[in-house]
Amino acid sequence: MDYACLRQVYSRPAAQWPAPHVDPGVAWRELAPLSAPPAQDKRQVDLGKRLFFDPLLSRSGQIACASCHEPDLAFADGRRVSFGHDRQAGTRNAPSAAMAGHFANLFWDGRAGSLEQQALMPIVDAAEMAFAIDPLLERLRAHPDYPRAFADTFGNVPIDAAQVGKALAAYQRSLTPRRGALDRFLLGDGKALSDTQLHGLHLFRGKARCLNCHQGEALSDDSFHNLGLTYYGRRYEDLGRYRVTGRAEDVGAFRTPSLRQVARTGPWMHNGLFGDLRGILNMYNAGMFHPLPTARQKDDPLFPKTSPLLRPLQLDAQELQALLDFLQAL
Repeated sequence: MDYACLRQVYSRPAAQWPAPHVDPGVAWRELAPLSAPPAQDKRQVDLGKRLFFDPLLSRSGQIACASCHEPDLAFADGRRVSFGHDRQAGTRNAPSAAMAGHFANLFWDGRAGSLEQQALMPIVDAAEMAFAIDPLLERLRAHPDYPRAFADTFGNVPIDAAQVGKALAAYQRSLTPRRGALDRFLLGDGKALSDTQLHGLHLFRGKARCLNCHQGEALSDDSFHNLGLTYYGRRYEDLGRYRVTGRAEDVGAFRTPSLRQVARTGPWMHNGLFGDLRGILNMYNAGMFHPLPTARQKDDPLFPKTSPLLRPLQLDAQELQALLDFLQAL
């Protein structure tokens, strides 16, 4: 690899970079530096932060939002799946909340269409915080401090669910990570990426075909794709987006996660079954999984279909290492 030539090419404005390898029909966006968090009411953000870390929001009084979204772990939790009420294990990996404000579709299956809606759903989920809205509001109203905090933020009106959702959503929107090496490079610091990381950037946009799904400043298309990890009819089966839409084409489809801070948010995938980034790159290099139906499944209209965007990449060991080095710079 001629790194000097590569640096010359990528020293140009992004609009003059080599055309990316994306499939026909993909509405892709060029990589972009992180923008500043949106201007918000500081009182809502501060109240939301307090609520986010307060186990009072759970039925047991022992589980907070931060139990599954820890700041020291890039607002993920480092577990395959999270533990909820009475130590119940969930079925999906807790995604980082750090980029939540950049998505229109929340949760792996997109069942929430706003952060305000999303923020209340774990509270009432029987396997997570296992509470209910009315007793939560009673608890907040009877608290020695929260009534004044809510009144200072929302006015002298009774605490309601909309206020709780707004405060939690405001805090989550404030969690945009600090700009990293990729951002500095995109903003003109040509030395922010090492030679191998720059090679990885070139592969990410090109031969590795990552820009088909991981794009823009969020490094996600905020859309849903089947990676061949439905485990249909087996242990770990998860029908994904289908549970929300009821459409056969959504069986096994999950929202594209952000790759921001990806090296810190493992284990990975919706089920948390994969604990090694290099191993995941090997899977993509092989074209991921394209399960075939058994004789009993051949006429099953819900048998999942792996996204046609996934195909063998033929990356060699040096290229895989460069791509891994790039991911660690995000």
